[in-house]
Amino acid sequence: MDVRVVSIGALGAHPLWSERAPVRAGHATTTLIRTAGRTILVDPGLPEAAIVARLRERANVAPRDVTDVFLTSFRPDARRSIEAFADADWWIAESEREGVGLPLIDALQRAAEGGDEELQKMIAHDVAVLQRCRAAPDALAERVDLFPLPGVTPGLCGLLIAGQRHTTLVCGDAIPTVEHLEQGKVLPQCADAEAAAASFAEAIEIADLLILGRDNLVVNPTRRPF
Repeated sequence: MDVRVVSIGALGAHPLWSERAPVRAGHATTTLIRTAGRTILVDPGLPEAAIVARLRERANVAPRDVTDVFLTSFRPDARRSIEAFADADWWIAESEREGVGLPLIDALQRAAEGGDEELQKMIAHDVAVLQRCRAAPDALAERVDLFPLPGVTPGLCGLLIAGQRHTTLVCGDAIPTVEHLEQGKVLPQCADAEAAAASFAEAIEIADLLILGRDNLVVNPTRRPF
């Protein structure tokens, strides 16, 4: 089992740094998991050229080597370069797929009725990407299980990775940064703030190591050092 952060993400506007509007390009933390003949890329949020370069730098992996792409959410900056991995299977939690699918179709219909061709094109592209994403099974690979973390988005879902000595949770935006972890806060823009708070609590209860949605891998501060 090999789990490594390929790219550390960032929030466009970090609310706990008193940023009210975007001051940088937001992108999700990208994680690579290699186990039992599978090479799983989680949340390819950087532009294609950047993510391809990072994969080479961090793991000597080419896009053709990636067997699976998993999205913790369907947020645009968690899937920016997904099309670079055309040969891979694309996965997303079924609840997230359903939660964003109907609003996308409604938005596409409104754009068509309004005659906005450019907006239609953009939304139609998102619909095509979502259609390509399959509902992920409960276990994405041996010792790599889906771990639902709804709230920030309707069906946000992490991955729980069982190692020999410790468990690692890829959190997605359920826990975005170390400041959110330390202060026990969730992102202010949530589909369901109460569910997001519950998911935050479940995340820190279950795992020894946390890969944060817009930050690095950290030791769970509620666990004893190991």
